[in-house]
Amino acid sequence: MLRRHILAILVLSTFSASGVLGADRLPPAAQWIPQDAVLALEVTRPKAILDLAIGEKMIQAVSSLPSWEKIAGSPQFRQLCQVIDYLEGRLDTDWQPGLHKLLDGGITFGVTPKRGVLLIIDAQDEPMLAKLHDIVRLFTASEAEKRGRREQVKSEQYQGVTTWTFNANDYHAVLGNRLVIANRPELLKAVLDLRAGKGGRSLADVPQYREARKAARDTAASLFVNVAAIKSHVPLTKALAASQNPMGALLFAGLLDVLRDANWVVLGLRVEGNQLTLEGTTDAKIDPRAGVAAFTWPQTAGEGAMPGLSVPRQIAGLSFYRDLHGFYAAKDKLFPERTSGLIFFENMMGIFFSGRDLTEEVLGETLPEIRVVVAGQQYDSAVAVPHVQVPAFAAVFRLKDPKKFYEVAEEAWQKAVGLVNITSGQKGQPGLVIDRATHGDSKYSVAYYRTASIEDKKRAPVQYNFRPALALAGDRLIVSSTDGLARDLIDAISKETAEHVKPVAGTHTLASLDFVQLGTVLAANREHLVRQNMVEKGNSQSQAEVEIDLLLTILKHAGQTKLAMGSRDGRAHATLQLKLNLAE
Repeated sequence: MLRRHILAILVLSTFSASGVLGADRLPPAAQWIPQDAVLALEVTRPKAILDLAIGEKMIQAVSSLPSWEKIAGSPQFRQLCQVIDYLEGRLDTDWQPGLHKLLDGGITFGVTPKRGVLLIIDAQDEPMLAKLHDIVRLFTASEAEKRGRREQVKSEQYQGVTTWTFNANDYHAVLGNRLVIANRPELLKAVLDLRAGKGGRSLADVPQYREARKAARDTAASLFVNVAAIKSHVPLTKALAASQNPMGALLFAGLLDVLRDANWVVLGLRVEGNQLTLEGTTDAKIDPRAGVAAFTWPQTAGEGAMPGLSVPRQIAGLSFYRDLHGFYAAKDKLFPERTSGLIFFENMMGIFFSGRDLTEEVLGETLPEIRVVVAGQQYDSAVAVPHVQVPAFAAVFRLKDPKKFYEVAEEAWQKAVGLVNITSGQKGQPGLVIDRATHGDSKYSVAYYRTASIEDKKRAPVQYNFRPALALAGDRLIVSSTDGLARDLIDAISKETAEHVKPVAGTHTLASLDFVQLGTVLAANREHLVRQNMVEKGNSQSQAEVEIDLLLTILKHAGQTKLAMGSRDGRAHATLQLKLNLAE
């Protein structure tokens, strides 16, 4: 019964979205898609995706969801399951092999200008496809007649093919083992014209498409995006303009530069067991020394972002190759109009760094290596456990002259702590006490809140999540929200130095996220999240608990993801890996 429940979801989503398949006996589906398509999604190896999506491990993961029993017990769902039982009987197949017979041929989805949507399904079992179409046709006609709308289901001939309409957004035809579905009649006719050799060029004839497909070879699925066509849309053109947000420009200026120069982008998906790998590339050529975003790209062979640092209870890690000096030296081009936020930032930096020139005397002292770490905390119940627990976070910079610049950084850090104390004092709240400590060969500064006056140390105020720290480990400057994470980073940097870890050549961004560890942190805040859900959504406590527990279960099975962005063979390239945790 569980399998049939899941089949109900899959069939409903598949046929409501009109999935598309391609077969060997017919030309590739791309030859039936008009040449002006701006997007084409092709699932050429559905079996690998289906094996993961409807495999036993996924079934167990879905059945472990806290809301599963409620969903499975609803009248609507039971009625849907009856439909599935009926289809299994009529098609003489169980649901898993049935889906493979209908979907293993391939799935193609195309979008044309003016919101035209096209899907093509090539089934492996032609009689099963024809029989399923007859069942759906007869059922739809029966329901339409009950409502006095017999004209809803109709057919006509075009190019020697019988075309069908079941509703206002459905125009389709079955040609052997291929089902073609369009949301507009003229689009279906365009497909049939291409089939008959009368419709001009197809997407498969477009050089950019062929080049993109070559770049995404040996993939289970690929997504082709005609960026040149989409860029003519005004909102996208504005979105690709220079960002007025300094943080956005620092993170994404390189990506925006690539998209501005690109004619196409292709994403290819590989499936290996529980691991999904998505690779993206484009035709845009990269000149690391040219353009306003030159600060993003490694300048010489062997340069790149450093591998992420690893610490206990790590939730996320980011590693960037960014030339901060080059970034801010290009501010007039990146931010032609100085915003109030940018002016405020510069004024504050002038105060913290005693009037030193931000570009040359501050950012110029850093090397293009920035790493960020987020990790769960361990609390001492004898000291203070906040009632809302916030992960620790830290940034690590590499300095050109650490002996010279560390005192400058420490002075700025102390001023920042002093500013926090002034603000807290104005609100009648306790301030931070600055102290010094040593870990290994590294000395560091730490600021902390006194805990003697806390009545309930197991439900301390939220500010007790923070013990700001500044440390120097070799030539790395650590700015951390807690001294505990600072110490862990000192250890990680020491290990990295001893192992002579090298940069990942050609990359400018590396990122990782551990969903399981994130779920652990959220679980520690379950009570707070439930209350927040009740306030924001108006749910009852039981409803809020179901939603939060569902989120925690999903995170448990989401596993880990890693992202790498950079260049390959002179082109922008990105890889995203997701390893699902389906064993538990």
